[in-house]
Formats: sequence, C-alpha cells, structure tokens
Amino acid sequence: MFDMAVKFDYAVKHDFSLKVLFMDIAEDRSATARAIFAGLCASLVGIGLARFAYTPLIPPMIEAHWFAARDVIYLGAANLVGYLIGAMLGRPLARKLGARRTLRGMMLVASAAFFACAFPLSVSWFFGWRLMSGVAGGIIMVLAAMTVLPHVPAHRKGMASGAIFLGIGLGIAASGTVVPLLLDMGMRATWLGLGVLSLLLSVASWWCWPHAVHAQVPVGESSLATQGAARADLRLLYLQYALMAVGLVPMMVFLVDYVARGLGWGVHTAALFWIVYGVGATIGPMAYGALSDRCGPALTSHLTIWLQVAAIALMIFSTSHMLLLAATLIIGSFPPGIVPVTLARMQRILNGDTHAQNVAWSKATTVFALFQALAGYGYSYAFAHSGGNHRLLMGIGAGALVIALLADGVKKALVRTRSALV
Repeated sequence: MFDMAVKFDYAVKHDFSLKVLFMDIAEDRSATARAIFAGLCASLVGIGLARFAYTPLIPPMIEAHWFAARDVIYLGAANLVGYLIGAMLGRPLARKLGARRTLRGMMLVASAAFFACAFPLSVSWFFGWRLMSGVAGGIIMVLAAMTVLPHVPAHRKGMASGAIFLGIGLGIAASGTVVPLLLDMGMRATWLGLGVLSLLLSVASWWCWPHAVHAQVPVGESSLATQGAARADLRLLYLQYALMAVGLVPMMVFLVDYVARGLGWGVHTAALFWIVYGVGATIGPMAYGALSDRCGPALTSHLTIWLQVAAIALMIFSTSHMLLLAATLIIGSFPPGIVPVTLARMQRILNGDTHAQNVAWSKATTVFALFQALAGYGYSYAFAHSGGNHRLLMGIGAGALVIALLADGVKKALVRTRSALV
C-alpha cells in the first residue's frame, strides 16, 4: 500500500490532477476494505460456523439417532483437536503454497466438511470431516490476519483486526439464530445449508485476498524477536493468552446448561441467553479493536479481563434475570474480542519485524488452542466429579483470569528488582 502523504507530495511536485490523486487513494482504501472482508469471511467460515454451529446441533443429532449421545460429544471434540493441528501447520503450508492459495483452500475444506457431515455414514467418517474443519480453522486463524493487516494503516490495525475476527462473533450469533431456523427443514438440510453458506462466502471473498507481504528473516544484527526484553514480553503474552483460554471455556461450553438446569429456568430461557451471548460476540471484536487503537492494547487487555472477572462474579452470585443477561453480553464479547487485542499486543512487542510477528502469532494461536482443548476436557472431568457444579467451573475460570492479571504485576516487580540490582 502506498503512503498517502508521499502520494500527495509527488502529485503536487509533478502537477498531477487532484482527481487522479483522490481516485488512487480511493482505490487503496477499496483494496484494504476488500482484504478485510476476505479475512472476515474466512474467520466466519473456518471458526465461526465450523466450530460454533455444531453446539446447537448436538441435541437434534442425538434425537435424530444419527449417533449415540457419547459419540456426538466425542465428535464435537474433533474440531478442537483439528484446530490445534491447523495452528501448527499454518505457516509451513503457507511457505509451500502461499498464503492466498492456502486460505482459499482452507475455506473450501471447511465448506466441504459441512456437505460431508450431511451424510452420517459412520462415526469415523464424521470424525474425519469434523477434524478437517478444525484444521482449516486453525490455519485460517494463523494466516488470515497476518495476510491482511500489513495492508492496513498502523492507526487502524486494531479496528481492522476486530473486523476480521468479527466473523467468529457472527458465527456464534448464527448458531443461536440461523441454525434453529435451518433445523425446521431437517438435520440433513441444516448441514447442507451451512455448506452452501460457507461456499458462497468462499466465492465472494475469492478475489479479495491481497498478496502476502514477504517477510524477510533478519540477518546481521539480532531482530527484536531475539532481544531479551521482547522474549520476556512474549513469554508473558503466551502465558496470559493460555490463561484466557482456560478462563473463557466454562461459559462457552456450560452456559446453556447452567441456565436451563443449574438455575432451573428451562431450555427456552437458556436459548435466549445463548442469543445474548452471540450478540456480545458480534460486538466484542470491533469494540475491543477500537479501544485498542485508542487506549493501547495492554491497557485494553487489562480492562477487558477485569470486566470479565466482574461479569463471571455476577453469574456466580446473582439470580437476577436482567443482571445475568447483562453479564452474559459481556462474557460473550470476550472469546472473539480478546483475539485482536492479543494480536495488537504482539505487534507492539515486535514492532516492524514482520517475520517475527508471523512466528509469534503462530505460537500464540497454538498455545491458545492447546490450553482450550485441555481446559475443555479438564472442566468436563471436574463437572462430572463435582456433581454438576457449574459455579465451581466458573470460579476456576475467573481464577485463571485473575492469575493472568497478576502475572503482569509479577513481571513488573521482577523488572524493578533486576534494575535495582544492576
């Protein structure tokens, strides 16, 4: 992307028409908007739909006797396992095939998985396709933002990354609205409908992907990624991102069950809460991204984590419908909203080092995927052995978020101690 100030100076010196200048600027903005649209479509298909549309399909699949109840839950975990694999494969695959080709291919894989899942031929068939949809989602998470953001002006990166990951929130919202409507047409029609929607989004974004900026591996003097301060900041970021993954799982997995059975409010009220959760998920990425642009990603991360802890406390101790709906809206904003904030933090740490940013984001995504999967199984074990104690799980999640906040204080104390000794 050309720098607009340089363009203007060049136009004045060479007596170019202002009309040509502004047309060029508009073209740059249009290309940026198309790139962001492509990223949004990718996150919507690969993560928003491929992962979250499965949640409301679990009870109907059991009722339709597609698979036994234990197999349906087991199949749900396949996407998380695939996501972890995809997070590790993203960069190597992009180096071999190119980011644009890889992203297009993964959107087609996720679309194909929906069509394949419309035919429950066997548990292994279904598991394989759910696994592939997770692989596609992990690769998209690693590559989409890092392909688009180099084409976005620095002061708009937070908002742009929020728009890219808005697709996750839209997928969560669709799982509570669009999927129930499709279910009226039958189980197979629902899977086929999701496949058609994903394929349309893949086609619509096909020519919108920008060419990836080739990141040169730094030679000579060490890059920011190899400096001690940057390494320490990255380790802290990985730790906090892992703790955030642990903290968000309880409400993401058990919210509906908590409202329906834990509070005894029934499935219809629980469905309303899931819709509110989805609304929060659509608000989160853009709101967090804009706040990151205005206040800085580190401060935004602190504020949003404190807000989450407060919202979870409300969920644990309150029984007011209105307070719990407000808390659910806040909690829903966190899973997709924290992604652009963490990405912005990483880019600040590795400012200007594109290669190191790609490597670090791949590692961060892998760490998040690993701890999310481990937390999912850990919480399920705790739930089963605590007699279905939802509040215990929420307390563990809130504790993980508090530790993430305390980690910053510990790091600052260590830095002050080290400076005093020197």
